[in-house]
Formats: sequence, C-alpha cells, structure tokens
Amino acid sequence: MEEFLTAIETLRARARANIDLGPVTDAYGADLERVVYVLNQALATELVCVLRYKRHYFTAQGLDAKNAADEFLEHAGEEAEHADLIAARISQLGGEPDFNPESLTGRSATQYDSSEELKKMIQEDLVAERIAVAHYSEIITWLADGDPTTRRMLEGILAQEEEHAEDMLDLLTGLK
Repeated sequence: MEEFLTAIETLRARARANIDLGPVTDAYGADLERVVYVLNQALATELVCVLRYKRHYFTAQGLDAKNAADEFLEHAGEEAEHADLIAARISQLGGEPDFNPESLTGRSATQYDSSEELKKMIQEDLVAERIAVAHYSEIITWLADGDPTTRRMLEGILAQEEEHAEDMLDLLTGLK
C-alpha cells in the first residue's frame, strides 16, 4: 500500500520542533506573514464599520430613523464580533492585532462616514457592506486550502456581511 500520510514518528518530531509557533506547523500552506497582514486589514475594516454604524445609530433622525437606528446598532455589535474573531485569529497565528487608531482608516477597505441624512447613511452602509463582501470573497479565494481555519472563519463573516447588505438594501427601498 502506498503511503500518503506522514509517518507518526515524523509528525511527533515536527510537533516538538518549533513548538513556539503554536498551531502553525509545517502543514500550514499559506504565506503566514501575508495572512497576518491581510487579516490586520480586515480587522481595520471591521473596526471602521463599528465606528460608522455607531455614529449612524446615534445620529439617525427622521420618521424612518427608529428602524434604521436599531439595524445600525445590531450591525455595529456584529461587526465588533467579527473584529474579535479576526484579532483572535491573528494572535493564534503568532501575529499582533493592529488596533492603532492612527492608521485604522488607511488600512480599512471601507470608509468612515459622517453623513447627516438618513438615506445617505444607509447608502454609505450599503456601499461599505458591498466592499466587505467583495473583499472577503477575494481573501477567501486567495486562501483556498492554504489556511482552511482562517478561510472558514472568513466565510462565516462573509455570510453575515451579505445579510447586512441585504438589510441595508431593504431599509433603502423602504424609505418614504
């Protein structure tokens, strides 16, 4: 029978070598440094989204503002959860999550928005969600099988970003 798996003794020896790398073993198939860099961009994107949604929540005004504000707040919480997942993964991979506020907007795929009109807020949030969907789709394709754990995490985040875009489109089409 042809062997396609690494011998147990070899696996054990490799696990003891470079023990300081934690879960990153010889089997890790992605460019680790680049993955951490890309994840820090994704982290910045999520944090900017949290800030944008929070601002929109606190400043939404008008007849349709209550439903929109509730959605903004819900999305802010979910974006914060995404940021936590990404930061934890960066740490797990031996990187340092970059929360530096001075470089946050420069690293983010999405933009901060300080619109005052409700319709414009919703439009900007929809644009940001569309950017996030496209960005995560590209990262997932790039990762392929090189880092299945990160890919699966991002696939879960992507599904929620798609829901956010749908929510914003529903709010936009429901405006009077």
